[in-house]
Amino acid sequence: MIHHVAFLGAAALALSGVIAAKSAAPVQVNDAAVVSDTLPRALSEFGFFSDFAEHNPVEGVVPYSLNTPLFSDGADKLRFVYIPDGGTAVARNDNEVLQFPVGSALIKTFAFGEGENRRLIETRVLLHRADGWLALPYRWNGEQTEATLALAGGRTALTTPTGESISYRIPNKNQCKECHGLEGEVVPIGPKARNLSHDWLNGFVKRGLLDAVPANADRMPDWSAPSTAGAEAAARAYLDVNCAHCHRPGATASNSGLDLRWEQDDPVKLGIMKRPVAAGRGSGGHDFDILPGKPRKSILLHRMKSTDPGVAMPELGRATIDPEGIAAIERWIVELGM
Repeated sequence: MIHHVAFLGAAALALSGVIAAKSAAPVQVNDAAVVSDTLPRALSEFGFFSDFAEHNPVEGVVPYSLNTPLFSDGADKLRFVYIPDGGTAVARNDNEVLQFPVGSALIKTFAFGEGENRRLIETRVLLHRADGWLALPYRWNGEQTEATLALAGGRTALTTPTGESISYRIPNKNQCKECHGLEGEVVPIGPKARNLSHDWLNGFVKRGLLDAVPANADRMPDWSAPSTAGAEAAARAYLDVNCAHCHRPGATASNSGLDLRWEQDDPVKLGIMKRPVAAGRGSGGHDFDILPGKPRKSILLHRMKSTDPGVAMPELGRATIDPEGIAAIERWIVELGM
């Protein structure tokens, strides 16, 4: 977390335009690489960063963080958004992702380790082109000097913050659609107004990059301060961020009958006393997705606790279990039975 703050501190300087470029010429985003129909072979071709390895963004590339982030084996994630000159994002409401204009980009880098052992592993880029969003994965080299396009994905051995040795999976281009798919299209899933701080949203508005802050924004709890959130709010926020991009109408797991979005208030659609559409090995012999008061007999929690392919949920994006997330869901299920 200390290193993440340091990255954001450096990024904040970029927002003020005081980070010096490495050369006399100003560094700026290569808009052509963002919007053209080509597939840039190297991350550096986009020009998102003035200091590539340190991830200092150029003017116009804005860092952001989420109140409740997606769990990815404990990776430290560095998130940035770019909106082209003259463009403005629209916050239609607090329940959906901000609508970014054509020419925008969302950049997310995954890093593991601390100090001299800190390594950038991959950077995922979402590009908003005229025909829709395109998701591209880039893999960092061992020298930490460049990230190259990895259409086929890849594997890399690393140690998680909890000391587990894993074979970390970089998704291939098609696998990006499994999480980012909605109504047959690739879409962003992270930056919703309700999962961004008011300070960040207001700053975006002041810069002319966002039309307005929705009235109900910033409702989801800050994951870094769990004591401030009740059991239900913490659990629902976790399910929204980690599961609802697939478990919602029109998404890749809509056939499950689960709708785990934050705004859903139907208990059965949330899985409470809901029988699975298809029972099998993934059910663990349990009868309900969520059985109030009985976390050990709830299918949802059983699958969260598994790393077995075919049982584990989410199916992609993790090779380990998330103890904090499991604890949050357990507290909520116990509370449901009171």
